[in-house]
Parts: sequence; structure tokens; C-alpha cells
Amino acid sequence: MPDDKLEKSGAKAARAAFADVPVAKPEKLAEADAIIFGTPTRFGNMCAQMRNFLDQTGGLWMNGALVGKVGSVFTSTASQHGGQETTITSFHSTLLHQGMIIVGVPYSEPRLVAMTEITGGTRWGGCTRSTADGSRLPTENELAIARFQGRHVAEIAVRLTR
Repeated sequence: MPDDKLEKSGAKAARAAFADVPVAKPEKLAEADAIIFGTPTRFGNMCAQMRNFLDQTGGLWMNGALVGKVGSVFTSTASQHGGQETTITSFHSTLLHQGMIIVGVPYSEPRLVAMTEITGGTRWGGCTRSTADGSRLPTENELAIARFQGRHVAEIAVRLTR
């Protein structure tokens, strides 16, 4: 996003904090055995920047470059019922068009059914409710689900690439 738009949205400081993180390029996706995508939720869908990134993968689609690769998704919203599941499941449509194998978070992860706190995390993928001002950050339960998701995706990818 242009700097002026980032500043208006309050995200310019966040961009500076991640200045050392390389920018993802769509063509690099073909080099991976597994890809875990993360996107903020906007009205129950992925953000426009992620949609734009995925729209740049048409060449990969034409060449079948992502067919058989493992794909997974996590998200974050700023509200309790912000559309976490619809964001992830609508993202899956793109992964299926690319021929990817979708991996979620199975109920073998017991923290999915935690009832002792308000928590994110679904069988579709990890999620959290967090705020831009930092007053609500991911909980330990949500972070544990995210770590499980990462391990689970990696284990499936290893099995498929043997």
C-alpha cells in the first residue's frame, strides 16, 4: 500500500516494524512444498492486498505450479464475530482452483474446544481477535493452536513429498 494510505489506516508504524521482512512475490510460491497464508479479515473476506497478491498467481495456475502443494490459512479480526471462518473458507476457493491440498486444524488439537475463555481457532484454520491499539493480543490458547497448525501442515507436507 502507498505510505499515505498506510498512515491514514494507522498501519505505517507496523510496516516500519517489519522493514527487515522480505516482501512475498507470487512466483516464489512455486518453490514451496507447503504455504500457510495469513490475512486480516475485512467484512468476512480476505483483505484487498491479499486478494491482489493471489490475483497475481494466474501464471502459476496456468502452469499447474501449485497443484499438489499443501495450503493452509489463518486470520485475525478486530471483533468477536468478525467473519473469521468465512474469511478462511472463502480463501480456500482460491487454493482449490490452484489444485492445492487444504489442511486445517483437526480436533486432535484439544484447544479448539476450550470453553474457559473467549478464543479464536477453528477447524478451518487458526484465528484471533486482536486490536490495532494492542489492547487485545492473541491469547496463549490461540498461539498454541497456531503452533499446532504450523506443525500439522509441515508434517503433512513432509509425508506428501517423500
